[in-house]
Amino acid sequence: MSKPAGAASPRAANVEVRGLVRRFGSITAVDGVDLDVAEGEVFGFLGPNGAGKSTMVRMLVTLLRPSAGAARVAGYDVVKEAAKVRRVIGVALQDAALDPLMTGRELLRLQATLHGIPRGHVEARGGELLERVGLTAAADRRVGTYSGGMRRRLDLAMALIHEPAVLFLDEPTTGLDPMSRISLWEEVRRLNIDHGTTVFLTTQYLEEADELAQRVAIIDRGRIVREGPPAELKAQVGEPTLQVVVPEGDLERAAEVLRHFGEPAPARPDSLAVHLAGGAAGLAAVVRALDERGVQPVSMELTAPSLDDVFVEATGRRLEGAQADPAVPAP
Repeated sequence: MSKPAGAASPRAANVEVRGLVRRFGSITAVDGVDLDVAEGEVFGFLGPNGAGKSTMVRMLVTLLRPSAGAARVAGYDVVKEAAKVRRVIGVALQDAALDPLMTGRELLRLQATLHGIPRGHVEARGGELLERVGLTAAADRRVGTYSGGMRRRLDLAMALIHEPAVLFLDEPTTGLDPMSRISLWEEVRRLNIDHGTTVFLTTQYLEEADELAQRVAIIDRGRIVREGPPAELKAQVGEPTLQVVVPEGDLERAAEVLRHFGEPAPARPDSLAVHLAGGAAGLAAVVRALDERGVQPVSMELTAPSLDDVFVEATGRRLEGAQADPAVPAP
């Protein structure tokens, strides 16, 4: 699955953040963040639980006042022009509350009314969105009967009812099954490609950021530790790692061969590993060299650097499975 292609020419910033800070008593949840998100871009904001992702989003969507710094969304100041910001953004938060007694269609109709959409356009717009997120058949069922994936898709439709310039998605697929997650990814891609919607996506899932985002920023303990296109960030970490499993009696000879192809890398007890210069292009030479020494590999696996490797390089610890930082008090 390919991610949306970025435009070749420079684009105006739809989100501008300068020195943004948010404190909760003695805890600094966001600590002097600077970033720009271009118009029409899918921007991934990546980090573990407690890193400051949700606090950052709540400031950008005007639900939380910054302690210091400034931010503009779609050209409007999030503090001085909060009402204008709210009119041009769509927001699907992780903890969104949907009335379980209302139907999906009724909730969309209510949302459209709140945004001042003319009555004559409400039904057509609601029907279009229900179809786009795959909820037409369930439109007249009470939301209390919806699965978690269906609720997330309805929340996305509600965030899109007024055709926002910037869509904020806060941990949109947390707790979803794999098929529901993929379905939501596809809808985000369509929004970006077909409608040019700017998407600010916060997530702790590496695969999600890699699949969707044209650029990512990694936040840790309230500070940006890396920022850029995923491919570039991963390339900066180093060469792909080649893991080779060989019969126990061949370990020494195999190690001598692999020493000529790159620096040794951490390996499982039953295997050898090197950082393979040239990546996949160097595999054939490794196989030939092993064959010349009479070594027949049981298996070979080439692993490219991941965003988790980027996080490790920047912070010294793993992102997935990392211990969450102490909980930040609710605003």
